Amino acid sequence: MTCSRRAAYPVENPEFIYTTFINTTPEKLWQALTEPAFTREYWGGLALISDWKAGSPVHLQYTPDSEPEDHGQVVLEAEPYHKLSYSWHRFQPAHAEVFGWTESQFAEHAKEPQSKVTFLIEKTDRKSKLTVMHNNFEPGSTMHKAISGQLKESGGWPELLSDLKTLLETGKLATI
Repeated sequence: MTCSRRAAYPVENPEFIYTTFINTTPEKLWQALTEPAFTREYWGGLALISDWKAGSPVHLQYTPDSEPEDHGQVVLEAEPYHKLSYSWHRFQPAHAEVFGWTESQFAEHAKEPQSKVTFLIEKTDRKSKLTVMHNNFEPGSTMHKAISGQLKESGGWPELLSDLKTLLETGKLATI
């Protein structure tokens, strides 16, 4: 019997790719990705605010009554109903609370460079195909672990995209 052992090294330039099929139109899917009222529904109350033109900022509004915040996110590409790409924020102080980090742990994680998320929308015979690609991570990136759902406190993109799919297909989020 042969046994092999793989070394536990950080992946060079890790990336996250996730594809799902949603029973909706590309137009409705684009609306769900770009309209604050829609994003607030499946982002847990967070609204993404932008005019969605290349070079424009993407602000985060944590509650309907709060001021939108600039965390350095910028629209990189926007082709309505086909492709949307923007730079991703760095860790914020609220993440330290969620993940239970000390001040020094947060300071270290906050040094990670910004990454990039891209949404590709394709019309199929019966549905819309959504592919999310999130990349530009350094090896061993904590942000990569967070967005991919590898940190126990974060469902990452898989959970968020599940909520998006449920909302678009049923008109409401599932409750447990």
